[in-house]
Amino acid sequence: MMSPENCTIKGIIFDMDNTLLRSRIDFDSMKRDTYQYLVNAEYLPPNMNLEHHTTSTIITLALSTNNMSTESIREMWDIPKKYEVRGMKGADLEEGVLKLLDDLRGHYKLAVVTNNAMEAAETALRDHQILSYFDYVVGRGVMKEIKPSPDGFLCVLEHFNSTSALEWISVGDSWIDGKASANAGIAFIAYNGDTEKMNKNGVVPFGNILDIRELKHFL
Repeated sequence: MMSPENCTIKGIIFDMDNTLLRSRIDFDSMKRDTYQYLVNAEYLPPNMNLEHHTTSTIITLALSTNNMSTESIREMWDIPKKYEVRGMKGADLEEGVLKLLDDLRGHYKLAVVTNNAMEAAETALRDHQILSYFDYVVGRGVMKEIKPSPDGFLCVLEHFNSTSALEWISVGDSWIDGKASANAGIAFIAYNGDTEKMNKNGVVPFGNILDIRELKHFL
């Protein structure tokens, strides 16, 4: 993949949890409860090593069996939705986000790709008065498959069809953000990312930052 240094960046894709917003979602409990539901319903085996999974990869595995009823799928999604709604209450913006968005607005296309439900994502962004900064928001109701699938990023490229993947960068905190971005051909910047987990999952960020405002160094 060509690096962003070889072309002009026209757009930026942001993850939401722990990238734009300092999430209070209990991701470990969300993963365990979702997995337990799927085990009890006999869609997944009871001996999986959850250390190597996120809620999204567990859900993707369950859906890939093609055995789930519409009701089971709804009940499954209700579990992370409960944690998302609870975790977004009282969440704060990551430090420096508002200043960064102020500097970027009008100069770049800005998008959000999140595994959260669309309603939860837009509510959280609106409540923190930053929804209006974004030209496009992609939640799980929009994409066919959630991250680490690249589908959400491809939705952005399709929406802004006068641009190419080489004219975008993305920023997120998790390996699933990096995997999805890379598979869409978009360079990925890791924000306070877990280097060990990224390495284990074959994610090699184009850059690493500890302060969200450092993103401007890559534009």
